[in-house]
Amino acid sequence: MAANNFEDIINRSLVIRKKYHELELLHHGSEWTVEEDALAFLTDAGLVGRNIMSQQQRWPKANTDSELEHKLGESIWWLIVLANRTDIDIKEALEHFLSKTEKLIG
Repeated sequence: MAANNFEDIINRSLVIRKKYHELELLHHGSEWTVEEDALAFLTDAGLVGRNIMSQQQRWPKANTDSELEHKLGESIWWLIVLANRTDIDIKEALEHFLSKTEKLIG
């Protein structure tokens, strides 16, 4: 099911993160910190790199496009979560980045 817009994606992402927090409490007695979330994002971002290398036959691992697709989606999800947890509006952050970069490169 495709999200209708970025706001839907953000809302769904935050609901999923809340459910993971519940599992963390159940299994570990505490929710992950923002730092732990950031580390999880970095781990998944690294796996994006490995999966792309594998897909491009530059890394000796059997890889499927579904693994790469999953990690790309998960990395976007983590960025939404991290923005929320640090009180940054991800839509504004992206807009500012795009506008600044468009001006920079013409």
